[in-house]
Amino acid sequence: MAAPPFIGPRLEGERLYGRGSSDAKGIAAAMMIAAERLAAAGEKRVDLLFVVGEEKGSPGARAANRLPTRSKWLVNGEPTESKLASGGKGALRVIIRVRGREAHSAYAHLGSSALEPMIDMLPELRQLVLPVDAVLGETTYNIGVLRAGTEANIVPGLAEAEIMIRLVGDAEPVKKIFTEWAGSRADLVWGALTPAQHFHIIPGFEVAPVAYTSDSALLDRWGTPLLFGPGSIHVAHTPIEYVDVAELEASVGAYERIVRTLLA
Repeated sequence: MAAPPFIGPRLEGERLYGRGSSDAKGIAAAMMIAAERLAAAGEKRVDLLFVVGEEKGSPGARAANRLPTRSKWLVNGEPTESKLASGGKGALRVIIRVRGREAHSAYAHLGSSALEPMIDMLPELRQLVLPVDAVLGETTYNIGVLRAGTEANIVPGLAEAEIMIRLVGDAEPVKKIFTEWAGSRADLVWGALTPAQHFHIIPGFEVAPVAYTSDSALLDRWGTPLLFGPGSIHVAHTPIEYVDVAELEASVGAYERIVRTLLA
C-alpha cells in the first residue's frame, strides 16, 4: 500500500491548511494553550491526555483507560465546528467472508466462485431495517474494502468485504440483523467496537450531534465526557483539510470557559 501524499502546512488567507489542522493537531494545540493559560491563572486541576491510534483500534485510549485517574470530567477534542456535541455514533467493524473453490477459469465448472455470491449479497444490505435514535439518527454502514481472488484466470476461492457500521445504540440488535442477513451464505468476523454515546452539555454553547466515533467511549474511567473542537469533520482526512484561524484562536477561550464552568 502506498503512503498517503505529504501535504505540508500552509496559511492561505484566513485558513490554515495541512494534515491534522482540523483533526486533530489544531485541536491539540488549542487545548495546550488553554491549559497553559489556566495554569498561569493558578488553576492546578487540569491535565492533558493525548492518545494514539484512534483510526486503528484505539490502542492508546485502551491503554490510557487502565491508568489510575481521579478525573471527574473528560473534554475530548474532535472537529465539532465549535459546537458541544450532544452525542456521537459508535463504530463496529465486520468482515463478510464467502468461501468457494478455486479452479482454472478455462474449466470454471470445476470450481465455485466466492465472488459472485458476494456480489449478489451486498446490494441486499440496502433493504435492512436498522435502528434509529432520536438524537443520533440512523444506523449507517460503509462497504470500505473488497478483496477477492488471486488472478483473472482463476475462479476465486475467497471473497471478503470489510464494513464499518455506525451505531446509534446497542450493538447486539445490529449484529443480529447482519447475522440473519448472512445466514449460511457467509461467515461474519466481528472486529473492534466503540459504543455510541450521549455527551454532557453546558449552557451557552450551540449543541448538535455528530455522526462519527470518538475515543471518549473507551475512556470511561476518565470522567463524564464532553466533545468539542474547532474545524469540520467534512474536510478531515482530505487533501484540502483546513481550519479557520479565527475559529482555532476562539476555541482556546472556549476550552477555558468549558473547564471553568465544569470546575465551578
